[in-house]
Amino acid sequence: MRIGLFGLAGAAPLDEVVAQARLARDTGLDSVFFGQIGSWDALMAAALAGREVPTIEVGTAIVPTYPRHPLALASQALTAQAMAGGRFTLGVGPSHPPNIEGAHGIPYDRPARHVREYLSALRPLLRGEDADFRGETLTAAGTVDAPGATAPPVIVSALGPVMLRVAGELADGTVTTWTGPEMIADHVVPAITKAAEDAGRPAPRVLAGVVTAVTADPDSVRRELARTYAAASDLPAYRAVLGRQGLSGVHETVIAGNEETVARELRRFADAGATDLLISPHGEARRVLEVAASLRG
Repeated sequence: MRIGLFGLAGAAPLDEVVAQARLARDTGLDSVFFGQIGSWDALMAAALAGREVPTIEVGTAIVPTYPRHPLALASQALTAQAMAGGRFTLGVGPSHPPNIEGAHGIPYDRPARHVREYLSALRPLLRGEDADFRGETLTAAGTVDAPGATAPPVIVSALGPVMLRVAGELADGTVTTWTGPEMIADHVVPAITKAAEDAGRPAPRVLAGVVTAVTADPDSVRRELARTYAAASDLPAYRAVLGRQGLSGVHETVIAGNEETVARELRRFADAGATDLLISPHGEARRVLEVAASLRG
């Protein structure tokens, strides 16, 4: 199982983005992925990290698709791939209505159809091919000329059965959040694997995002994170995934405890079929990442 750091491309000086990539490298991790959270651009953060730390995979998890046309995103992704020396992975997803409609003023129209059409337009552009896609939710006609840049792998944020089918058919994997090992094993891996097999595609990556804390007081950590992530627990997509797991809030998915407990609980994700863990450390980051790195392989 590959282990990565889920870095925050925001709420910190830009130099901290590079520092996070160096921390991931120094603790023996395989990758660092950045989310688009309303500050530093995640694609540019990944490109910068890949340029400055030339030994680990960098990527986005995720970039919302609605605000960026496939032509624009293809150009940005190929630039990031070139800057990272071919070690960039593009993670995309539809995001959530409050972000797309409330913040951007863009209709959150048929997200599964939108992502299917978005990937259908994007993948040829990433390969340097001409695109002439006219769908129900978007149109893309043109090409992106990025000499020497190879098409990066594409992963999709997918939690429900329809989106997992789209990810399996058209992408290289999925990145999940707020999902425990049981849901990975019983729902995510079977659904995306079958979709990939039916489409004649290779076995997909399954990157599981996990908030993790090494602590002597896990209950206190979960209470704190329940307050921190209260808004996330109320988003419809997350409410659905929490309901499927019989959970009341995203804080219940947090892995917290001493080193042995954390290692044991993280190992369950590998047993469930996750190919990668993306660790979002709470508290002393280096300590958390060193425990996680011990599970590589």
